[in-house]
Amino acid sequence: MFIQTEQTPNPATLKFLPGREVMGDGVAEFTDAAEADRLSPLAARLFRVEGVTGVYLGRDFVSVTKAPGQEWYELKPAVLGAIMEHYLSGDPVAFEGAKLSQTATADDDPTVRQIKELIETRVRPAVAQDGGDIVFHGFDRGVVYLHLRGACSGCPSSIVTLKNGIENLLKYYVPEVVEVRAIS
Repeated sequence: MFIQTEQTPNPATLKFLPGREVMGDGVAEFTDAAEADRLSPLAARLFRVEGVTGVYLGRDFVSVTKAPGQEWYELKPAVLGAIMEHYLSGDPVAFEGAKLSQTATADDDPTVRQIKELIETRVRPAVAQDGGDIVFHGFDRGVVYLHLRGACSGCPSSIVTLKNGIENLLKYYVPEVVEVRAIS
């Protein structure tokens, strides 16, 4: 098995591409080893690598975040080994309940449906290339609230992306949008 790695704009996060589907149609993020133990055998294996503080499982990639003071040249071989070990084990990537989705529903307000559709079709694919994800959290009085995950969470350039990229896109297509804010 050959696993490619890519740097992300967040120096604390590396993107691992195992060359096969990871989550398929859902995504999952873990910042806690206990939660990973309950919901994802792959994330649980990765948290056993000393220095791993976060795991994001995307459609066809895994983003791993390291603790401050840790070096990728030390962690990368252990992370690659954990991913390879997982796929050789035959265990599922995640148990039911670990998948998260943000698709628009019929009962959403038309403006919210349009915002969710733009995020799903234009924003998420772009940030997934960098090993991250952005999830719609709410819309209130012209403000869109988004949750940054994976490599986007804590990334030094995420605010620029949020304000200059996503906010401008949403304002252009949805006149009701006046601002975009990140939530934690």
